[in-house]
Amino acid sequence: MRELVAINSVNPTLVPGAPGEAAIAEFIAGEMRDRGLDVAIEPVASGRPNVIGVVEGRGKGRTLMLCGHTDTVGVAGMRDPFTPAERDGRLYGRGAQDMKGGVAAMLSAAARAAERGLPAGRLIVAAVVDEEHSSIGADALVKTWTADAAIVTEPTDLAIAIGHKGFAWVDVTVEGRAAHGSRPKEGQDAILRLGRVLARLEALDSTLQARPPHPLVGTGSLHASFITGGHELSSYPDRATLQLERRILPSEPESTAIDEVRAILDAIRGEDATFRATAEAMFSRPAYEVPRDHALPRALAEAVTRAGVPSQITGASFWTDAAVLGHAGIPSILFGPGGAGLHSTEEYVNIADVIKCRDALIQLVELWVQ
Repeated sequence: MRELVAINSVNPTLVPGAPGEAAIAEFIAGEMRDRGLDVAIEPVASGRPNVIGVVEGRGKGRTLMLCGHTDTVGVAGMRDPFTPAERDGRLYGRGAQDMKGGVAAMLSAAARAAERGLPAGRLIVAAVVDEEHSSIGADALVKTWTADAAIVTEPTDLAIAIGHKGFAWVDVTVEGRAAHGSRPKEGQDAILRLGRVLARLEALDSTLQARPPHPLVGTGSLHASFITGGHELSSYPDRATLQLERRILPSEPESTAIDEVRAILDAIRGEDATFRATAEAMFSRPAYEVPRDHALPRALAEAVTRAGVPSQITGASFWTDAAVLGHAGIPSILFGPGGAGLHSTEEYVNIADVIKCRDALIQLVELWVQ
């Protein structure tokens, strides 16, 4: 795990010029080969490969996939992000919790399976790129690999997360009319007009968070992420843009966000014929949920109990690659170690949790593949 944290694998789509996942992919591939796994390295983008390791059983059985991402967010504000430091049972460093601790647990569990051998079935271990941006790694993975079930080892504090929210990004453009600042009759202030949209979005967010929550993941929500507009102090701005994010529940369609925003724009246009604005969907990922009584969470609950960890069913507020796998026909749930500081300037994973996660995964492999 320390070796994984020490490798800079910052996502270059998030931070231009960052090295990406090539070095960590090479390290993981070497670890898998040394432990006896059959290894495939599959380029997804330039210098950004997925690594897949396979342990074949001696007979027919079910296939289990363990999946984790190798990229991290940026390191702005961190003093020494790639020098892993151990203090009080915690390992500190960028990616320690999100999610190199989980990747270490699944690699160790796969090594144990390869050492002991599988009586039946197949174990696939997938280390994929780009989850922190648009999951091109998981998208590529499901085009060529499949399984009867998958565990994504995102940090869950050792709880079994059977669902999580989706998200959607929407771009809103409000048109004004440029004019000299001294001539209000000639100008239309696009920024002030965007303020009408913001006020209604704030009201919508309050409404969403006041609704009865989903039993696993809570309520929907939205926030304004970026606003741009204006050219100079003494001119009316002719355009203002807003980019926002809406978090989506398993019960809501992926089109929810764009539909809500366009309804707001239509309402404002109905009140003011001079109001001009458009909304475009930028990118989205659907929410995902596995039924509580599905065989996978039941098997993982038994495995967790065997490993001496209390079994707890929960949901996650964040989006993960489990949705990509799940919507491709691979039932997937989250299970990983605890810690703190995701995407913050001080990130750590609980070392004991990584070991417990590994032990539970070992138990699950034995239960599932037969």
